[in-house]
Amino acid sequence: MTMWREWQQGLHLQWQRSSLAQRWQTLAPRDRLALLVLGGFLILALAYLLLWQPVQRQAQAARMAFEEQRALYTYLQSRAPELRGRDLQPRSSLDPARLQGLVTASAAQQGITIERLDAEGDGALQIGLQPVPFEQLLRWVEALQAQGVSVQEAGLDRAEGNRVVARLGLRAGS
Repeated sequence: MTMWREWQQGLHLQWQRSSLAQRWQTLAPRDRLALLVLGGFLILALAYLLLWQPVQRQAQAARMAFEEQRALYTYLQSRAPELRGRDLQPRSSLDPARLQGLVTASAAQQGITIERLDAEGDGALQIGLQPVPFEQLLRWVEALQAQGVSVQEAGLDRAEGNRVVARLGLRAGS
């Protein structure tokens, strides 16, 4: 505690000896008040610009992301009954040997670029796609499913401009 007091006294003594403190003492009380008010205003302005404004921007970005996710959820919920009905319809069977040709041909037809394609045993493929609009990817997957291809696994990463980078595990048949 005494060290703190000694440090405080030393700091106060240095302040009194400084040219800034001597200049402050020579100012009229009205000028001192004006400078104190200006200093308070500057502190408030800096606090707003450095603390509050970035928080507000982050909150706005979070609100926008939330609304986007809510819109996607609503869209998916509206399509759910349609997709459930498709599960009840018989699917055409696909020969596993034709899977790779079908996938590459339909991707080219839909304007989707396959970046990586790995064939696995039992008529399965692992594919990686270049960034593609999400709606276009959904249409392509629906077309594949209509031809007897099932999606075993899917990984999606957001890319620039409402696009996604997709990694899909596909298999011939249901």
